[in-house]
Parts: sequence; structure tokens; C-alpha cells
Amino acid sequence: MNIIGKARFINDRWPGLFPGSRVWKIMRYTPATLALLLMNLTLLANDSSQEPQPARPQMNHDTNIFPSATQRHYGKLSDGSEVTLVTLNNRNGIEVDVISYGGIITRLMTPDAKGQSGDIVLGLDSLEDYVASNPYFGALIGRYGNRIAGGEFTLEGVTFPLETNDGDNHLHGGAEGFDKKNWDMTPFVTEISAGVVLTLTSPDGDQGYPGELKARVTYELTDDNELDMRFSATTDKPTIVNMTQHSYFNLAGKGDVMKHELMINADAITPVGVGLIPTGEILAVDGGPFDFRQAKPIGQEIGGDDVQLALGLGYDHNFVLKGQADDLLVLAARVTEPDSGRVLEILTVEPGVQFYSGNFLDGSLQGKGRTYQYRSGFCLEPQHFPDSPNQPEFPTTTLLPGDTYQTRIIYRFSTVDRN
Repeated sequence: MNIIGKARFINDRWPGLFPGSRVWKIMRYTPATLALLLMNLTLLANDSSQEPQPARPQMNHDTNIFPSATQRHYGKLSDGSEVTLVTLNNRNGIEVDVISYGGIITRLMTPDAKGQSGDIVLGLDSLEDYVASNPYFGALIGRYGNRIAGGEFTLEGVTFPLETNDGDNHLHGGAEGFDKKNWDMTPFVTEISAGVVLTLTSPDGDQGYPGELKARVTYELTDDNELDMRFSATTDKPTIVNMTQHSYFNLAGKGDVMKHELMINADAITPVGVGLIPTGEILAVDGGPFDFRQAKPIGQEIGGDDVQLALGLGYDHNFVLKGQADDLLVLAARVTEPDSGRVLEILTVEPGVQFYSGNFLDGSLQGKGRTYQYRSGFCLEPQHFPDSPNQPEFPTTTLLPGDTYQTRIIYRFSTVDRN
């Protein structure tokens, strides 16, 4: 492994070690300092006690193709503001479309095991469709991903009422959450990636949340076949933050997702009660329908006689990746689609990941020439636990002035030959 290869490996294991978490910035170090740093860190990287990382997919770099990020007009909102679309391309034929409205990933093209490109995310056909009726397809979620019980939380002795847009509860930041905001977008290109930076200022009181929140999200498509998403936010008053990405995947590009083979690297879930609000318990998955530690088809046990499956109408639960929040990037989940050979891996620094099996898709939505039928897509949403502000035993989601909220999610794409 050459010096750049070592740097890439170490940067993946200890994200944020190099400024900006981009490997090309290692050149800011002098050769002597860099060599010493890599020598010492390589010893750590080879330590068998460290958690193993998933193998990198095989690359087929085309030296005549360079990463690109192009921007164009997508539409206008009712207030006249322009919505733009940025297309990201890497050297290996992966292509991502992102629109400024909701930071929505509208299209994600990846090759299958035979090299045929296909769109692996659910989406709609126009801006008007996304505005009118979108169950969070591809969207950035904030300020708070998932549910908050009763639509309120208490912080520093003050109770803040939020909109109840999911029965009696608050869901995904409210009816006008980050998925409904028009973000500012700035595309960029490096030697090994193409990306776009999205920024948004959420005013004090937005959807009931305290404090002016300045949010920033970077989507970076690398030549290592990863979509690296980095989130940050600051506030001028104590508040809560729990951002995530809400793409619906179907790696076959058609049909339902019941034959997709799923591994989730979690020993437990946070069980729910009525309204899918966590009870506060941590429930081991041992041997039951929620045990995805060894890969199995999503549909294998989804129809079983289980109280949690009945409450969620299938899978709609938070899986516990860690007992506490930290900056360690871990493999949360791996999904393999047996016919196409496509593989999706989700890596994150978050303590949990919500697995949703598309239980509320009912054929009422159409897009990309398809009708989105029952369980025709799945979501894997890295996050802090649902209802954390009301659950003192869960990792905190409080953000204070002077601190910076940060999280990171990576979608890693590869294929496996099933022939």
C-alpha cells in the first residue's frame, strides 16, 4: 500500500483526523511529519483488536473521465424562488442528482454486477410532485429526525411545544421541516471527488424549536464509490438536533424489496409502544425477527407473530449500534440484492439506525415510470434514538451555543457476482 493508500485507510478509520476529512489535504503536512504520522497510525490500523472495516469495492478507474459537478435550473416554488439541481459524477459511472428543495437525492445511478447502470432510489418526476406529496423520498431530515412524543420536549426547565404532524406526535422536524426548505447549494470538484455543499438558516422558533440554527450538509461522491455525507450545525440558544438522510432504496430498481438480503450490525433495538414511540427499554434481538446480525432476506420474518412487528406494521424501528455517541465510523448495515448483485453499505458515527421496510407505500405515488407499491423501497436512517429529548437514558441530542453539532453518513456502493 502506497502512502496515499495508507492515508485513505487511516482517514476512513479515524474520520476527521486530516483537516476537512479529505485525504487530498494530507499534503498540508510535510513529508517527514506525514511519514511519521502514517508509520505510527498504521500500527494502530493493523491492531487486531480494532473493529474490522468492510472491504473496499473493486475500482475500474477510467483515466479519461474526471469527477464532475454540474448545476442547472430545476423549477420554481410558489413564492418564485428558484430550485436548482446538481448532478455529481465519479470516474466509475456512479451519478447522483440533488435538488436544493429539501436537499433531495432524486436519482442515484449505480452499475449492477454486469455493468448495467440503474437508478436505485425511489423518487418523483417533478418539483411540483415533491412539493405536493412526498413521504420524505431522498430528503434531508431536520431539525429532528424521527418522532418526539406528544409533540413537546423540555430543555433547561422550559417546555417547547412542537407541531404534531404524526397523530399526537412530532415527526421529522414538522410539516415544514428541512425536507421542505430550499437550501443554498454550492457544487465543487476535487481530483478524487465531486460534491455539493448545502446551507440553511432555520430561524428561532421554526416549527417550535428554540434558537437560530445554521445547518450545513456536504454530499461528496468519491472515486472510491462512496457518497460521503457530512452534517454540521450551530445555534445561538440551547436546542435539540438530530439530522439524517431519508433515501428509499430498491437495489433492483423494480418490484418489492423482500428478497434484498440485509445485515444490521446491532445487538438490540429500542422497542416501541403505541405511535411508535420508544418505551425507553433496550431489547436484545437474539434469534428473533429483528436479529439481522447475519444477513437474511428482509421478508423472511416480516410477517411473523411479533408484537413489535405488529406495532410497526413491519419494520419501523431504531437499531442500537452503540451505547453512546462518539466519532467512530462504524458499519451500520449492508444490503445485497441477489439478482442485480448490487451491494449497499451504510457507515455512520451515529449510535442508531432506523430500518423502515416501506410499510406505508400503498400505490398512491408514481414516479420514474413506476407505481410505488407496498414495500417497494426500504430506508436505513442513521440517527440518535427517537424521542431522545424525553428519554434521559438515551444519548443526548442537546446542542448548546458555542458547540458544533456534527455527524457523518456514508453510502458505499459495490457489486457481488452471484453467477
